[in-house]
Amino acid sequence: MNIFVAKLSASTTSEDLRTLFAEYGEVVSANVIFDKMTGRSKRFGFVEMKNDDEANKAINELNECEYDNSQIVVKKARPANEGPRPPRREFRRY
Repeated sequence: MNIFVAKLSASTTSEDLRTLFAEYGEVVSANVIFDKMTGRSKRFGFVEMKNDDEANKAINELNECEYDNSQIVVKKARPANEGPRPPRREFRRY
């Protein structure tokens, strides 16, 4: 199962995510997403776990927990092509 993790600390690494989720079962991959232009963390990432039951337990226990000085959000990832995305807020300069 692919898991979406948001509101990460700017210092959280992919290895940190792997270690956190490994407490619940086998982690296939863990990736924090970085901005290509700045190299800074976008403060979200994805974790793929082999077993759905273990993944669901991790989601239930880690959602809204304090990790690396941030209260993280953890939920099942939605496929990129699944339904419309919510509209983005537009910022205007005056």
